[in-house]
Amino acid sequence: MPVGLLQVRLRLPGAQSLKDKRSVVSGLLARARHEYSVSAAELDSLDEPKASVVGFAYLSNDGRHATVVLNKLLDELGRSPAYYVEGHEFALL
Repeated sequence: MPVGLLQVRLRLPGAQSLKDKRSVVSGLLARARHEYSVSAAELDSLDEPKASVVGFAYLSNDGRHATVVLNKLLDELGRSPAYYVEGHEFALL
C-alpha cells in the first residue's frame, strides 16, 4: 500500500512572533487535514518565527492517486498570501 510523503519549507514574512507563526501554521495544517484527508505536522524550524517546515502523509491503494492529492495540496499552499513555499520534497513509499 503506497504512502505519499510531502515535506514543504515555508517562509512567513509577516510573522513577528512565534504566536503569529503558530496561528498561520495551525490553520494551514487544519485545512490540509480537512480538505485533503492527510496527516499533517510541523516538523522543523519550531523556534523560528519566519520559517516553518511542515510535512504531510497520504495513504492510498494507488500511488498515482497519492501523488495527485499531494500535488494539489502543494499547489494550494503556493497560493497563500500569508507565506510562500521556499522548497519541497516528495516521496512515494
